[in-house]
Amino acid sequence: MGPCLLLQGCFLTKVVSVPMRVGGAVVSIVPVVGNSAHDAIDTAADFVDDAPF
Repeated sequence: MGPCLLLQGCFLTKVVSVPMRVGGAVVSIVPVVGNSAHDAIDTAADFVDDAPF
C-alpha cells in the first residue's frame, strides 16, 4: 500500500469531480437557480476530492 495506491485514489476522485465541476459551470449560466446549483455541485465535488479512497 505504497504511494501508487494513493495516486490511484487521487486519480479516481479527479475522474469523478472534474466532470461534476464542468457540469456545475455549465449550469451556472442558467439565470436565478444556476448559481445555487453550481454551489451545490461544487460542494459535492469538494466532498469527493476529500474522500479517503
